Amino acid sequence: MSIFKAYIDYIKDNPKGYWFKAKLYGFGWVPARWQGWVVMLAFIAFLLWNGMTLGDTPTETELTSFFIKLGVAIFVILAICWRTGERPHWNWGLSRKDSETK
Repeated sequence: MSIFKAYIDYIKDNPKGYWFKAKLYGFGWVPARWQGWVVMLAFIAFLLWNGMTLGDTPTETELTSFFIKLGVAIFVILAICWRTGERPHWNWGLSRKDSETK
């Protein structure tokens, strides 16, 4: 089985309807439903907008504002992932037991 098929099967195996599932490799989350993708796209759009608000030579106030908004955005995305997703844990692919049943 290809790694892409295994990954797609892992994401689709979502009986609890999590917006974010634990990553198949590493630690963290990956969007698993359309709501998770909307949250991620909104987060990326906010990061791009926040970066574009800086001028060519940003002042100290602009930089402070930029980093405060960045910190709040990161906190919000982590809170949403924690609330609507699987509890993150270290994964390095499917366990043998899981791969034998698929």
